[in-house]
Parts: sequence; C-alpha cells; structure tokens
Amino acid sequence: MQEIRLIRKEPEIVFALSGEIDSGNADEFYEEVTAVYSNQGGNLVFNCAELEFIDSTTLGTFVKLLKKVKQDGYTLRITEIQPRLKKLFVICALDQIMEIEP
Repeated sequence: MQEIRLIRKEPEIVFALSGEIDSGNADEFYEEVTAVYSNQGGNLVFNCAELEFIDSTTLGTFVKLLKKVKQDGYTLRITEIQPRLKKLFVICALDQIMEIEP
C-alpha cells in the first residue's frame, strides 16, 4: 500500500511518499502527482523517508515525471531516500539524470 501526501504547493510541489509503490499502484501514483502538477506546474520534490519499497515500474514512473517537468523547465528532486532504495536508482544510472539527495 502507498500513501502520497501533498506537503506543500509553493514554491515547490512537495510530496511525502510512504509504503510501497510498485507495478500495482504506479499508475495511481503518477496520476495523483500529475493532477497536482498540471494545476500549477513547478519543481517536484519527493520526500522518501518513509518509502519502503519500489520496483522497476516505479523507476520508470519517476523517469516519466522527470521528462514531463523538464519539458516545462522545472526540476525533480528525491530526498531522504533509504540507501537500499537509492541503490536501485544508482544501478540504473538514474542518479545521473535526476537529483537524489541522501
């Protein structure tokens, strides 16, 4: 189960993620984020301190979101991600295209 909580809308759109995001709910995750983003635009920040699990579908969803915001001139940043989850981004070299903070 996942929880996506909108923390702040300005100056950046900040979401807190918790639980698990995988192939079963990645589309829902994408839709929730893009619904907020489409209303105003802006830099996206994902606080992942309580995120427990992601899979390759989730990585792909982050890439889709990155492409969307970059096209509009904004950025995407992932913060407070657990080392074992960050390792997935590093293995796939996604840390080279998006900002991932410890």
